[in-house]
Amino acid sequence: MNTFDIEAHLKEYTATFPPAVRQPIIGITSNYADGDSTLRERYYMQVVRAGGTPVIIPPVADKDTIINTLDRIDGLLLTGGGDINPLWSGEEPVPELHNINAKRDLPELLITRLAYNRQIPILGICRGMQMLATALGGKVAQDMTYISSLLPKVEPTARYIKHSQDADKDEPTHTVKIVSGSYLAEIYDPDFHTTLGVDSQECNNDTTEETILAVNSFHHQAVIEPGGRFRTTATAPDGVIEAMESSEFKPIMGVQWHPEWMGEEGQKLFKWLVLRAREFCKAKQLHDRILTLDSHCDTPMFFPQGVKFNQRDPRILYDLHKMTEGRQDAVIMVAYLPQPKAGQEFSHNVDIAGIIRHNPHLQNISTQLSPTEYADLIFDKLEDIANENSLYVGIARTSDELYENKRRGRKSIMLGIENGFALNHNLSQVQHFAQRGVVYITLCHNGDNDICDSARGSNTHHGVSQFGEKVIQQMNDEGIMVDLSHAAERSFYDALDISRTPIVCSHSNARALCDVPRNITDDQMRALAQKDGVMQITLYQGFLRKQGEATLMDAIVHLEHAISIMGIDHVGIGTDFDGDGTVRGCADASELINFTRQLMRRKYSEQDIAKIWGGNWLRVMSMVQASKTH
Repeated sequence: MNTFDIEAHLKEYTATFPPAVRQPIIGITSNYADGDSTLRERYYMQVVRAGGTPVIIPPVADKDTIINTLDRIDGLLLTGGGDINPLWSGEEPVPELHNINAKRDLPELLITRLAYNRQIPILGICRGMQMLATALGGKVAQDMTYISSLLPKVEPTARYIKHSQDADKDEPTHTVKIVSGSYLAEIYDPDFHTTLGVDSQECNNDTTEETILAVNSFHHQAVIEPGGRFRTTATAPDGVIEAMESSEFKPIMGVQWHPEWMGEEGQKLFKWLVLRAREFCKAKQLHDRILTLDSHCDTPMFFPQGVKFNQRDPRILYDLHKMTEGRQDAVIMVAYLPQPKAGQEFSHNVDIAGIIRHNPHLQNISTQLSPTEYADLIFDKLEDIANENSLYVGIARTSDELYENKRRGRKSIMLGIENGFALNHNLSQVQHFAQRGVVYITLCHNGDNDICDSARGSNTHHGVSQFGEKVIQQMNDEGIMVDLSHAAERSFYDALDISRTPIVCSHSNARALCDVPRNITDDQMRALAQKDGVMQITLYQGFLRKQGEATLMDAIVHLEHAISIMGIDHVGIGTDFDGDGTVRGCADASELINFTRQLMRRKYSEQDIAKIWGGNWLRVMSMVQASKTH
């Protein structure tokens, strides 16, 4: 072939279709010097060799540029370079501070925070690891001189490791000890022997296998506190933190050395990033194809605080930004009514005045509302939110409306009621709420009401009351789903017998795994499945485990237990976000795609994931709505 014949070269690019396989796009932050945005060949060629497509990100702190870049990449590589200005951490510079690169700092701080919000896989190298710490709650020491007093006690000879080597960049000059069970341990397994001939077994301080890796070293600053979002996963013999990774099960990792210079050993880290980026890309594509619905959240509880649904509001776990970041299509937002105790006025238990205060058009509304009027006030506010942001979110009442909103690029809010106390002992209100678009009513909350006994009640009716039986029948007639989360076990079985249509548990977990009254027994699960109902796993700490911190992995365990008892056609997800539902690894709506990642890693099919993410719920909802007699 003629080297300079462009047509001959083009034949390779057009000889097959598709002309290339889809590769994950890896954004790489560039350096800045003398008016030029630059990037060493080693970075982008390591990405290419790992199977990714590199895209260089210039240091530009422009909102539209950053957002559009992050919307199009599948992974982020934060590269090495000059030191970070300590003013970003609220510190004054020390005399030993080296060259800072002010042009890079703000763009990379913004990119890092926003990429974290979007669940984008990240690998930080040297300065990049320090950037992760600075942007996400950790602490960086300005110079190695000031680190010694902060280090743990180590052997005296280990105090003198040189962290800025004079040797060639591809020459390892010290070792790091890798924590077992970490991403690094998966990459560099316990059988790995370094080029220095150090056997990992010789460096054990306990019975856990350790991995020793020889690395190069070029840094003045260093991470001294990873912060709550990270954990340390490798240290040098003198105690300096050499690597950290997400403590929230996210594919985010930082290393202090420069793997781009370390050939095949360094390539392993780039392959890790590209693999995680490929998984993220597939998860995003899956969310594009299926409809994802969360069956329960309590965000309206925060309306008295004047929250802003079109902003990334830190006070709430659901807003338009977080739904978009988590690739979440739809959520059922409930009007929650706390059950008043005997002799209490309902209006004294809710902050009606707060809602009025933040909504000037409600100034003439009384603060002494009935339960029904209060629920209507919540729904009015949800409809206001949808009207104010109609290009991006809409109220949905049926499956068809959910799919139409998704087709139009809009998020969906559906309406629910948590506590049948909202009926105010008036059977006709069932029809009223059906006309408003309410898709389910949770029959009770924490405390018996006039409909049924609660899981945390006093066995007032020994199950469902006579009035409650009429309510369930009326809900069947009006096409509203009967929700038995919060109900006592006897109420559950009574309702299952009374209802002509399948029932749901919008946010409940397995009692076999966490023995609390609010959770569902295996026998209840079987009975629910036999009647074609569905149970939605929730992310509330107290329903996932009785001791210790609950995480996303606990929720997966509860889900898989429910699947083992009920089958894949009877499970789903109801987070209870903003109602105390939140766990490490899936803390708000922005992190819901992490649930999908875990399901994909467990080899669930797309069909099964679609069922879990709303397909089963929509089947039941459609059956109930189709049975409407009016």
